[in-house]
Amino acid sequence: MKGRTIVLDEIQGRKAAALMVDGVLEDFLIAADAPPVGTIYRARADRPVKGQGGMFLTTPDGSVFLRQVKGLAPGAHILVQVTGYAEPGKAIPVTNRLLFKSRYAIVTPDAPGLNISRRIQDEELRNQLLEIAHTQMADSPYGLILRSCCLTSDPEEIAEDISAMRAQAEQVMSDIGSECETLSDGDDPHILAWRDWTDPAEVVTRPGGFEAYGVLDALDAALGVSEPLPGGGSLFIQPTRALVAIDVNTGRDTSLAAGTKANFACAKTLPRALRVRGLGGQVTLDLAPMPKKDRRGFEAALRKAFKSDPEETILAGWTPLGHFELQRKRGRVPVSETLK
Repeated sequence: MKGRTIVLDEIQGRKAAALMVDGVLEDFLIAADAPPVGTIYRARADRPVKGQGGMFLTTPDGSVFLRQVKGLAPGAHILVQVTGYAEPGKAIPVTNRLLFKSRYAIVTPDAPGLNISRRIQDEELRNQLLEIAHTQMADSPYGLILRSCCLTSDPEEIAEDISAMRAQAEQVMSDIGSECETLSDGDDPHILAWRDWTDPAEVVTRPGGFEAYGVLDALDAALGVSEPLPGGGSLFIQPTRALVAIDVNTGRDTSLAAGTKANFACAKTLPRALRVRGLGGQVTLDLAPMPKKDRRGFEAALRKAFKSDPEETILAGWTPLGHFELQRKRGRVPVSETLK
């Protein structure tokens, strides 16, 4: 099955979206029980955390944690936005720097100015987009970022999207309530797929699409421990409470370069393997044996692979035992927990 296909369906009564590329599950989104990323609350400051510069806040959905906040007294109200998912027993992470994000535009109340994605390099098009941005933002004090998908989009659709995001931002930011309240819900998987999977693709919305397009079989494989690598090797991915442990196996390849080949294949496969499983946090790679001279090339391959991944990932580096560590934002609930 060649080409890109976006399948919108449900699993166990939950909305879900799958991106299939040439028959391979490239990305997967599913609704979880936790508040979705992007949800905006009017929250009440509860208690500070000494030494960390953070504050626990109260919201309609329970306790959340705001990092690096100054001048916020217990009992005060503040607008915050969910930035990720928390492990069981921990508070949901939030930020006080709100973003109003859609397919074409991101309105930034705390960062004024008009900006266009660097991927749009055509000067004539950039000038046209700036004209649209100036018209729609008018005298607004808010900032605006136009996303890369504006490159091939209809100007009227872009203008409508900017106007809608500005209106939503103004409505939320002007709220003057005095109780804890949910002011804006985060996007569900179907809206997220429309918002973020912007490359041309066939879109399937009929019921049973997951079964017809092989998504269910791909999910069964993703819920397992093993992830095959090009060339015959494999990754063994085992999440624990502390970290995600990944072992790189060379398979039947017994050549001198087997370890190097498997590790470079791991670098290309790893972002997708973590993405479809919804895994984040600390990730430790137990790589196959390879010469130290190849480490720099492996890091470059890993950095390139994660460059286009939607979740922020920090390459921490090598341990004394020769493992490689990275830190990945917990932007999703693990699929294994959602589909228990």
